[in-house]
Amino acid sequence: MPIDSSVIELTLDELREVAAYAARCAATALPIFEGEVPGDARPREAIEAAVAFAEGGKRTNAMRSSAWAAFRAAQVAATPAASEAAQAASAAAGAAFLHPLAQAAQVKHILGSAARAARAAELDAGDDPRVGDALIEAVRSDAPEAVIDVLRRYPVAPNDGGRVGELMRLLDSALRDQR
Repeated sequence: MPIDSSVIELTLDELREVAAYAARCAATALPIFEGEVPGDARPREAIEAAVAFAEGGKRTNAMRSSAWAAFRAAQVAATPAASEAAQAASAAAGAAFLHPLAQAAQVKHILGSAARAARAAELDAGDDPRVGDALIEAVRSDAPEAVIDVLRRYPVAPNDGGRVGELMRLLDSALRDQR
């Protein structure tokens, strides 16, 4: 199946809205990581980098590095819940690097932090899918219109990714259907 790489119009303000939303989503899972790995600031720093960009900062190599650092923190986290929480933070910092290409994979930049945070919450609650579904509903109602507008320019979320992908598709569908 060919990949559609049509260019999508994105403004800097829209990227800031996406990053702010991603940071808010990731922040919901940060206590899970910090409760298990209290001395590791990498996920918090990634979220702070996303917030700084959302508030008018520049996209920098340091910001990209903070995303990779949070990803590395996820790889050494002691539990799956902590790992997902750190990946949510990584995705938040990565949201500022959303590409203006009409590719389904780009939806991960918009909704990846929300899906990862939801998965972290459900794992932290004994792998209870109701917890993840509830977090998806909460972040759905928190999504600004600008984020929904950007999301609707992209193809639907890819049909992969296990439970995280399922949560992403659930949020993707709910936001696209929202009026």
